[in-house]
Amino acid sequence: MMEPNAERRFDTAVSCLTEDIRLRLLRFPSRWKREAQEVRLRVNRPVMVYCRNQCFFVTAQGCASERLTADLPAVSAQELNQSFHTICDYSVYSHQEELKHGFVTMTGGHRVGLCGTAVLGQGRICGIRDLSGLNIRIARQIPGAADELLSRLGEEELSGLLLAGAPSSGKTTLLRDLARQLSLGIAGRMKKITVVDERGELAGMRAGQPQNDLGLCDVLDGYPKGEGILQAVRVLSPDLIICDEVGGMADIAAIAQGLNAGVGIIASVHAGTREELRQRGQIQQLLETRAFHKVILLCSRASPGSIAGIYPAEEFYAEDNRLHLDPFGGGGGGLCTVPQA
Repeated sequence: MMEPNAERRFDTAVSCLTEDIRLRLLRFPSRWKREAQEVRLRVNRPVMVYCRNQCFFVTAQGCASERLTADLPAVSAQELNQSFHTICDYSVYSHQEELKHGFVTMTGGHRVGLCGTAVLGQGRICGIRDLSGLNIRIARQIPGAADELLSRLGEEELSGLLLAGAPSSGKTTLLRDLARQLSLGIAGRMKKITVVDERGELAGMRAGQPQNDLGLCDVLDGYPKGEGILQAVRVLSPDLIICDEVGGMADIAAIAQGLNAGVGIIASVHAGTREELRQRGQIQQLLETRAFHKVILLCSRASPGSIAGIYPAEEFYAEDNRLHLDPFGGGGGGLCTVPQA
């Protein structure tokens, strides 16, 4: 399924770049704009555009070339740094928390990944210097992206979904459309949905206004997932909480507590295969909270949003080291012990 405004999304995502680079990308062929997933800039290398099954170099005329040739215009260090400051709205300091995690989120939910030299403080990354590359991941809004999933699941099965897929497999796009359809009652009765949008990708908030259509959701923008989940439970009385890319110990503990409060969770994790779901320890701990009833495995980046399989969560439980204790002292017996963050 193609996004109706795919070209405009591409143009918006590259609007932060310096004039010469931006103008070349605005002239890029419309067909590939519509399918573009990432735009990569590296110092002293040509600009590259990654589509579903192909990647292209950008020529001086804004054409798409599949070959690396000597006449392709390269990105200078000055152009890269100028683009970075524009991405940060000329206030790098205000993005320090994001920069610690190696990205900046732009208006519309486009995420810019950063390459460079880590600045360490007390053994932790506290910043980045000597920037060497930028990777713009283009956010997509596709109404109806969740239609297949909703048609294959009954309304009673929507609480407790874990979407798993490799990068660029469409997890965030699916979550956006699930939030929209469930909150508007398109897929049954209207539900109170809270979106915990730690990285600003789901809603793409700007001055309190979502840049992506999430229907009638409450959005906790920039909240760490663990804290956001607990705040939603305390003050927003949601039927469902939707969040992206869970996996940290604080996230797992908060999800377990939300389950005890009777709130359903829909979330995503990075895992491209069933084997990865079984082998990654944090995913095992996440599943053993019993907050998830179904695991939705997505196909590869070649077919973003397509479903490879729907599985009972029990299929991925660890075979051993299960402690069926409720760590929060509630009545949710059957929960496993969750290590504290």
